[in-house]
Amino acid sequence: MTIIPDFGDDDESDRKFVLICSKGNLDMAYPALVLANAALGEGIETHLFFTFWGFDMITKSRMHDLQFSPVGNTAMHLPIKDKKLPQSLAPLPGMTALATKMMKQQIEDLGIPEVPDFLDQIVASGGHLWACRMSADMNNLTESDLRDDIDGIINATDFIEMTDGAQLLFI
Repeated sequence: MTIIPDFGDDDESDRKFVLICSKGNLDMAYPALVLANAALGEGIETHLFFTFWGFDMITKSRMHDLQFSPVGNTAMHLPIKDKKLPQSLAPLPGMTALATKMMKQQIEDLGIPEVPDFLDQIVASGGHLWACRMSADMNNLTESDLRDDIDGIINATDFIEMTDGAQLLFI
C-alpha cells in the first residue's frame, strides 16, 4: 500500500517541475527522464535544462551512445543474484562496455525506451527541453547540433525567470 502525504495543496494546475540535467551518463539520464515523465503524467508543467555533460543527452552526435561506467560506483552490482562487482575490476578494459550493455538490457526488459525515444515521449507529452547557453558555448555547439525539439538555448538567468516558483531537482 502506498501512502501519499496530503500537504493541503489542492490546486495543482499551476505547478512547475524543473530538472537540471548535468550528467550524460546512462545511469544519470534515466532518473531525470523517469521523473519528468511522471510529472507530465500528473499534469504538471515540466522543464528539463541540460547543462555541462547533460548535453550528451540532447547532442545528435552523442545521444545514442550514452554509457554507464562502473568506475567509482561502489554500489555497482551485477544482475546475477545481486553479486557486487569488485572495484578492482571496474577500470579493466571492456568493463564500461559490459556495464552499459547490461544496463541497457535491463532497461529494455522493463519496457523503458532508450534515452532519445524517452525524450521524444516527454516532448510529445508537453515537456520542454532547454539547453544552457554557457555549456553550448563551451562545447562549441549550436542549435543545429542538438535535437530538433529543443525549445532553445538560453542563459541561466532567463531559465531562472521562466521557472519562477518551480520545484527544482538537480541531477
